[in-house]
Order: sequence, then C-alpha cells, then structure tokens
Amino acid sequence: MRIVLVTGLSGSGKSVAIRLLEDVGYYCVDNLPPQFLLDLCAYLSDTGHKDVAVAIDARSEATLANVPEMVATLRRIGHDVRVLFLTASDIALVQRFSETRRRHPVSWRTGVHGSETTVGEAIAVERELLAPLNEIAHVIDTSGLRPNVLRHWVRAFVDSPRATLTLSFESFAFKEGIPVAADLVFDVRNLPNPHYDPVLRPLTGCDAQVAAFLASAPAVAEMTEDIAQFIGKWLPSYVADNRNYVTVAIGCTGGRHRSVYIVEELARRFAPREHVLVRHRSIDLAEPH
Repeated sequence: MRIVLVTGLSGSGKSVAIRLLEDVGYYCVDNLPPQFLLDLCAYLSDTGHKDVAVAIDARSEATLANVPEMVATLRRIGHDVRVLFLTASDIALVQRFSETRRRHPVSWRTGVHGSETTVGEAIAVERELLAPLNEIAHVIDTSGLRPNVLRHWVRAFVDSPRATLTLSFESFAFKEGIPVAADLVFDVRNLPNPHYDPVLRPLTGCDAQVAAFLASAPAVAEMTEDIAQFIGKWLPSYVADNRNYVTVAIGCTGGRHRSVYIVEELARRFAPREHVLVRHRSIDLAEPH
C-alpha cells in the first residue's frame, strides 16, 4: 500500500495537498490522531485500499513524537510510506491568517503573562511541536507559491517511484527570498544575464534560445560543473546520514533564466543515478517550455 503522510505548519497548504491527493484517487483521512495510524493502515490494507493519504497536525501534540517510529514500522511491514512536510516563512503564514481571519489551531495555548497567544507565538510553538516530523519528511516551502504550483509539486511527489534518496533541484528568485526548505543554496547572479537581451527577456531558461545563450558562456559551464562536483562529492554523506530527501536551490535575480537553466542541467546530470525532482518557483506552469 502507498501511504502519504501530509503534515506541516497551519496555513502552509495542507488542505490543498489533501484535496489534490483525493482528486487523484487517494483515500484521505484528515487530522488523524497519530495513535490510530497503525490500526487505520492495517484496516485499509485488509479492505483492499492501495493508495492512502493521512493528514497529521500539531493538534495531536501528545503523540507526535511517536510518528517516526510508526513510519519505520509501516515500512518494515512493506508499505511505501512517504512523508510530506509543508512549511512557509513566518511572514507568509501571518499574512495568510490575517487574510482569512482564522484562529491559529494552537492559539489555545496561553501567551506571555497569561495573555492570549499571538499568531506569531503560535507559529513558533507549532514549529517546535512538528520538528520530529520535519526531520523525516520531504519539505516543500510554500512561501509565495501559487496553489496550482503546489498541486503540481505534490502530484510529482506521489507519482515518483520509491527511492532511497530524492534529490530536488529548485530554481528561485533572490528578490523573493531564499526557500526555507533548501538544504544547499547556490547563487548564480554573477553569470551572464539573458534578461538584458530584449529577445530573450520574455523567455525562460527552459527555452532553447536562452539555453543556447547560456551554454555559449564559459562561466556558466564552469559554474554548473563546480556545483555538480560539490553535490556529487557530498551526496554520499547525506545518504550515510539516512537522509531521504535533499533540496538544492539555485538562485538568480528573477528566477526565470540562469537559475532555471542550471537546475535543468543539474537534473539532467543526476537523473541517471538518483531520483530527481525539478521545480521552478518563479515560472508559471501555463508558460510554454
């Protein structure tokens, strides 16, 4: 049975992820207390379910620490278990709660001097409560991410074959901030910029004209090779540390040309030996590539 555990911070997009999984055929259970996880999975397996998604959040704090061992137990049984952790920056989360006017799920905690907990304080508490799950999960930072892009990334995550390690290459724009889920960050703003060519400006690093422009620059090839060598050297140590997921973020100014091209090049190089995911934070999925 394929089991996807969806967890993460309130306001980070768990509902979007669960709805997508339901749409693609998963049997979904929202806000399950973790102590029922093993029994639920046993029952659903016995009744013939093949794809199951379970959402777990910080409201079940008493048993959250037991989830990593439960995941290990389910894997020993033979289930394909994937843990997806959604997060976002404090600024993004506070803004989302302000826009929706919803109370934070852990705002029931007492704040300073007995006052009501603020949204910012509740977010900090929730991060601490969910730390054990963050460490065993594939993390997606949804700060500034459109819902349709998040749905695309979740679909790619669950459709991917089982792998010892998933290597994600993600392009981003420095002007929009560094993705909080990145394990390794590389800055390629020093490379020749297609933005200054009026013909190339509306295109992206996925387009042949931009790729040809960047491929012709020796500095781009050298930078790509250096990054690839660094990743290749240190990736075995992540595997030895029992890491299931590593996210490599490549940033340029606008997140559309240089970082996109280098992400595509790195993904092409590592795809034959690792399970690779490709993500572009600043490119609309509707654009032709």
